[in-house]
Amino acid sequence: MDTKHCALDGWVDAIPVPGPRDTVTFDLVVRPADIDTLDDDAPDTVVTCTSGDPRITHELLNGIQPGDLLRATGTLVQPPAPGEPARLTVDALEVLDTALVPVLREMVLDRYGDYVVIFDADTDAVPVFTAHGTWVGLADNPDAIATLIDIHERVNGGDA
Repeated sequence: MDTKHCALDGWVDAIPVPGPRDTVTFDLVVRPADIDTLDDDAPDTVVTCTSGDPRITHELLNGIQPGDLLRATGTLVQPPAPGEPARLTVDALEVLDTALVPVLREMVLDRYGDYVVIFDADTDAVPVFTAHGTWVGLADNPDAIATLIDIHERVNGGDA
């Protein structure tokens, strides 16, 4: 596999998603420096980024929204097959510019103390995570969130 340590500047495409073992994943839309020489309909390059650094994970889950301009530094792995996105394991993150207005429309993040929930207008089910990005579970509806958090705290000793 071809790897390279580099820094990429790009826009966050969607809300960063918590992953397994306290990681976070997000897509970065990267445009080349010589964009003026490209056709107007040239596709953007999308790089899938992952980080397990607790500080980066916290920032991505709590302070980053779609449209923010970031500089992500880390190890870039070329895609295994043509058409698949390249992958960047992020070890440093810098916010270069923030989106002017929150882009969230159909989906809303909310805090329940040390927990984060995601309300989606298309479904009653509500994903629940700790503020550090650890998966708690899927509440069947908004009324079941408190029960799910209560069970998680009893099983895990009350610490999110």
